[in-house]
Amino acid sequence: MSQTELTYIGHSTVLIEMDGVRVMTDPILRRFLGPLVRFGPAIDPGWLEGIDVALISHLHHDHLDFGSLKVLGRQTPLIVPAGAAGTLERRGHTQIHEVSVGDVVDVGAVKVEVVPAAHAGSRPPFGPHTEALGFIVRGSHSVYFAGDTEVFPEMAELGPDLDVALLPVWGWGPTLGVGHMDPQQAAEAASLIRPRIAVPIHWGTFSPIGFRWLKPRYLTEPPLDFARHVGELAPEVDVHVVVAGERLVLDDAGARVVGQ
Repeated sequence: MSQTELTYIGHSTVLIEMDGVRVMTDPILRRFLGPLVRFGPAIDPGWLEGIDVALISHLHHDHLDFGSLKVLGRQTPLIVPAGAAGTLERRGHTQIHEVSVGDVVDVGAVKVEVVPAAHAGSRPPFGPHTEALGFIVRGSHSVYFAGDTEVFPEMAELGPDLDVALLPVWGWGPTLGVGHMDPQQAAEAASLIRPRIAVPIHWGTFSPIGFRWLKPRYLTEPPLDFARHVGELAPEVDVHVVVAGERLVLDDAGARVVGQ
């Protein structure tokens, strides 16, 4: 089996390198995002080179950021929820593939399957109005990217052959809005999906400006809480906590976390 690498860039942004294909999820690549400031390492230019496709799970500002897509380049192919193309075309993007749940898109040697998410996906404040999606990237390995979602019963149908589930465990502030999972709920999702490996994402990357000196608990504790809850609810699932800038390497020897 060939090697697959998953680099956690931060928030919901993960670089998936599989079978010679480079897939980036929900690219958020700027230091400032509205009232939020980025923690952790600066963006490595090497992460941005030769991206074959960017997956956009939904249109909320912390998942679809026009400035970040400009950094990737307007020629970068995008897979987006149905109804989102016009918004991106008006900003100069030229390779846009709209999808809905059930679609499968070939990207080089891998396939991208479109799966449901339980989350309001429309772009505030004026739209467009689209659904939120999840994705499974399948090749030598299978990687589920949940986007933003609540727990929903159909998660049990995503497995049982998933190598990795990238599961959101928090957000960017002291509280969570509707449509998100906290560590306990994310562990419940892992118990339904039963992947071989679960990686917590959507934590520790952004916080409101002015909070950085307070070192709030929500920047560090959610993935640890998630690992504890998974140990109770789905002990057969191996949790790897990957800090922004680190990568998870999958190969014949197993799985290991590698620093920058």
